[in-house]
Parts: sequence; C-alpha cells; structure tokens
Amino acid sequence: MGNVDPLSAEEQRSLRCLVGIIIPASASYGVPGADDELIFADIVASLGADTPRVRAALRRLDALAGGRYAELDVRQRLAVAQRFRDAEASPLPPWVSVTVQCYYRDDRVMRSLGMETRPPFPKGFEVDQGDWSLLDAVRGRAKLYREVP
Repeated sequence: MGNVDPLSAEEQRSLRCLVGIIIPASASYGVPGADDELIFADIVASLGADTPRVRAALRRLDALAGGRYAELDVRQRLAVAQRFRDAEASPLPPWVSVTVQCYYRDDRVMRSLGMETRPPFPKGFEVDQGDWSLLDAVRGRAKLYREVP
C-alpha cells in the first residue's frame, strides 16, 4: 500500500479522546494517559497502513455519537465507546494495539513500572528459565512440512 493520507485535525481530536478513555492518566501512579501530547503524537505517527481502518472506525464512532465524537462530554464519550465496542465484529479495533505499544514505550510509563528506559537489545533482559520438557510433545510429533530438495 502506498502513502496514506494522514488523519485530519478533527479525526485526530476524536482519536485522542478515545485513546484517553482506553488508557487514562493516573495521578496515583504518576503516569500520563494515552492522550498525552507525546504519546498521542507517537500513536498517530505509528498508525501507518492501519490509518484507513482507523478513519473508517472513527466515522462509525461519529455516527454512533450522532455528530462529532470529540464534541461529547466525557460521560457520553464513554457510553458511545462502549456501544462501539459492543457493535464491533473484530475483537480488537485497529487503534488499540498501536495505543498500547506507544504507551508502553514512553519513558515515563516505563519508569513508573520500575523498568529501565532503554531498548531490550543489545543488553537484553533476564528471563527466568522455564520447563523445557513441556516441548517434548511437540518435538515428538511428525513433521508438518516436507523437506525442500
């Protein structure tokens, strides 16, 4: 797929309201919400090929709102978001994955979780070793593929 037109200012406004509902700010944990300026900019920049699906979903959200979703008060936005979620056939709307990824790569969020604010490589992270014998049943199965000559 070639270049995708970016979301309009109005679409971004609605999406920002929605991601703020998905992950709200928490004063008790000292973390921003997904609608934070930096996190939201990352979300918009990361939509990529999902932008047309997000745009279509935002139109459905506006239709459920009976106007512009972003113009509703918070209580109404919550109710419309719930109706949208209940009506969606797919279990995961296109913006949810991007929202979560962008949120958890924010340094402020990582620090609040007690994690180092660095990429996982090249240093890596310590991972507890599991019980490798759990794979014995898989290893014992016949091949599900054929060898390439």
